Amino acid sequence: MEALRDGPMVVAVTGAAGQIGYALLPLICTGRMLGPNQHIELRLIEIEPALKALSGVEMELSDAAFPLLDKVVCTADPMVGFKDVDVCVLVG
Repeated sequence: MEALRDGPMVVAVTGAAGQIGYALLPLICTGRMLGPNQHIELRLIEIEPALKALSGVEMELSDAAFPLLDKVVCTADPMVGFKDVDVCVLVG
């Protein structure tokens, strides 16, 4: 299966530090959502009180070294999180 585009697709995930968002991230990063050859940039969006937990999620994604994951951005600012995204996963 070919990649949907040459560069990474930008995927925004709200509620990324919650249980459902946390469970979806490995599926996205391994190509289960966009295909096994599509590189991605994750934009993880949370509310301010959950940003500390979100930084832990970011570290776990980095430790897992997913080959399709090019970049992770963690934010509570929707203007940053949703800027120029290709796919939104609105969980929480």
